[in-house]
Amino acid sequence: MPEVTVSIGKRNFVLACNKGEEPHLKAAAKLLSAEADTLQSQIGRVPEARMLLMSGLMLADKVKEMEAAVGGAVTRIEELEAQIAATETRMTSMAAAAPKAFPNEEVLLRSYEDAVLRLEELADEIEGK
Repeated sequence: MPEVTVSIGKRNFVLACNKGEEPHLKAAAKLLSAEADTLQSQIGRVPEARMLLMSGLMLADKVKEMEAAVGGAVTRIEELEAQIAATETRMTSMAAAAPKAFPNEEVLLRSYEDAVLRLEELADEIEGK
């Protein structure tokens, strides 16, 4: 099991982790250290256990805020998806109910051909009289 040395609040800690998790552990320690640094800058040097506890609580508070924000965003996304689905359904219904502006092109061409043939027949009748 690999060991990683991390610095939290200007104090070094040697931690064991599973192989391949070293970058993740270092990134997490960096977040905790940032909170510890903030804490120490505000109240000065504190005992190690208290520094770690308070830093962890500060991170936990941020996580809770982010969870609430994500929950709100997920709810909003679900609302928007429902609106999109309703709009698509409405558009499909409207398209199905709307009269066709032009009939099928093939039907239209046949109608024109029939009209031309009828006009030619009428013209022949007139000329024949």
